[in-house]
Amino acid sequence: MARVKMAAGNWKMNKTPKEAVEFVNELKAKVEGSYSEVVVGVPFVALSDVKKAVAGSNIKVAAQNMHWEEKGAFTGEVSGPMLKEMGLEYVILGHSERRQYFAETDETVNKKVHAVFKYGMTPIMCCGETLTQREQGVTADLIRYQVKIGLLGLTPDQVKQIVIAYEPIWAIGTGKTASNEQAEEVCAIVRDCVKELYGSDVAEATRVLYGGSVTAASAHDLFNMPNIDGGLVGGASLKSDDFEKIAKYNG
Repeated sequence: MARVKMAAGNWKMNKTPKEAVEFVNELKAKVEGSYSEVVVGVPFVALSDVKKAVAGSNIKVAAQNMHWEEKGAFTGEVSGPMLKEMGLEYVILGHSERRQYFAETDETVNKKVHAVFKYGMTPIMCCGETLTQREQGVTADLIRYQVKIGLLGLTPDQVKQIVIAYEPIWAIGTGKTASNEQAEEVCAIVRDCVKELYGSDVAEATRVLYGGSVTAASAHDLFNMPNIDGGLVGGASLKSDDFEKIAKYNG
């Protein structure tokens, strides 16, 4: 079966609960009937209201992070049972901003991936390189390392479900976008790494997204590349007209 394209919006630290509900209420009609799976990655404080607002629509809701422990003395953190009880489908993990500003590592991302599966949700696991790393020619090695550690200990069925998002750090929020060929090259590296670890059937089932200043204008050509199964979209996901165009990509 062909992999279903995904348009996943990562709102980051934007939108109050009221603004978030107003936005998804507007978005629901715009993305109705989309061929892509539509996901919005919402700040913690708006998750409950947004989940209620999208009920009955084709929009799914993701948290932007999660702790790997079930409960405990982890001030400011949110656990799997908390998110699961809200009915969330996805959790974004290992975003470069989490790694850069909050000291996340490949090992902690792996712990979180396991926890997300444990509580019945699906991880959207991010990987990506800095401009310096790209210029040093270590992109392939770095991406393979991040993917291998991130997937460590997962079953083949879990890897078929996971969504891996390649985000070149040098193209996030900078207005720069990797060329279609650059994005495809690294997404192919991700898929080849999964194939090496789990075999062809699993690799062909695993969805690989591209993220990094994806726009309504660039999405069509990017998503037409053979190893790119949609996008993890930042700024454009905050504009309903732009996100509608991205979500309604149909090849």
